Amino acid sequence: MTKAHLIVFANEKGGSGKSTTAVHTAVALATAGRSVAAIDLDARQRTFARYLENRGETERRRGISLFTPSFETIDSQDPAVIEQRIDTLSREVEFIVVDTPGRDDPLARAAMQRADTLVTPINDSFVDLDLIGQVDPEKYTIRRPSFYAELVWDARKVRARTDGGTVDWVVLRNRLQHLEARNMRRVAAALGELSKRVGFRVIPGLSERVIYRELFPKGLTLLDIEHLGDVGIGHVAARQELREMVSGLELPATAEVAMAG
Repeated sequence: MTKAHLIVFANEKGGSGKSTTAVHTAVALATAGRSVAAIDLDARQRTFARYLENRGETERRRGISLFTPSFETIDSQDPAVIEQRIDTLSREVEFIVVDTPGRDDPLARAAMQRADTLVTPINDSFVDLDLIGQVDPEKYTIRRPSFYAELVWDARKVRARTDGGTVDWVVLRNRLQHLEARNMRRVAAALGELSKRVGFRVIPGLSERVIYRELFPKGLTLLDIEHLGDVGIGHVAARQELREMVSGLELPATAEVAMAG
């Protein structure tokens, strides 16, 4: 059996939409008929796991059936625990989606070193960009890669030494609606420059929408649009954004995933 494709969502800065995009990706894969296991490594906040727990509660309350990955929370500081769990799940499913804490964490590092696809969501701002690259305050160009970019570089080297595999690093550019167009262009230019230096792909993420915050209590996603009730143009536009984001990840069987829902 081919080992599972491991997708790790990691960002040491909170508020980037990491758990939201991780849940939507996992559900998109499950909706496409893929076998998916999800792991939440943030045992303190458990946003990812709570989202899926809410999903199960909505199923039971409404008597409906929703596509949902199996999921678990790992509460440990021993990297061997996540490595062993990935090994076990790799023999059981096609995809493993891992959501990591918004901080430096030994389990997160271990997961990154095993990743096939590493997704780093950032908001469309220089505050978030600073996570991966330091920006010149006058020219808005990249001075040097930041600590996190070096951390990913180290993870890639470990992966290459371990099994000769590669880590596809994807920076997911979420859009903040309050930013002016000039600032967004500057962020885009700086990201483009940095991507060439440290080797990541930039793909469009999700816009800042109230919709996503409203979905959490029910555990629903934009792929469950028939269960959302009062659906407007904003929901349809957001669902299209989601499809484009999942397609941009270029996962195995992307075509089927992108058309799901």
